[in-house]
Amino acid sequence: MKRQVIAAAFVAVSAGGCGSIVRGTDEPVAFLSDPPGAQVVTTKGYACPLTPCSIKVDRSDEFDATISKPGYASQIVQVRTKVAGAGGASFAGNVLAGGVIGMGVDAATGASLDHTPNPVSVTLIPEGRSAPVSRGRRRVQPEG
Repeated sequence: MKRQVIAAAFVAVSAGGCGSIVRGTDEPVAFLSDPPGAQVVTTKGYACPLTPCSIKVDRSDEFDATISKPGYASQIVQVRTKVAGAGGASFAGNVLAGGVIGMGVDAATGASLDHTPNPVSVTLIPEGRSAPVSRGRRRVQPEG
């Protein structure tokens, strides 16, 4: 009985250490635009017809997303990957429980990665207009 408990605990720790089991190998990336109703096309072939939308992408994929809407200037956003806190912990957990095989699987599948930015959010600029200029507060001098 004691061996079964120990074996079950070892399996649980091993599975918890493997990011591809815990986090999966794909991730939804959300796309938002102001105004809504823009089309999203990526350099990896992912697309959605109208924002707001979400696309399930491979965790290891980095891509550029073009957000466009008639009457507005298109914008290109670079979507990259980074090691996530939970993904890094899962990857490190492989050292203790999953071993080299678990680390290799997580590295190959990108299970320890998250996309950034996520969500991708853009404000579209009407064609023929320039981007708004941010201005600091103007100080009013008191009279007298």
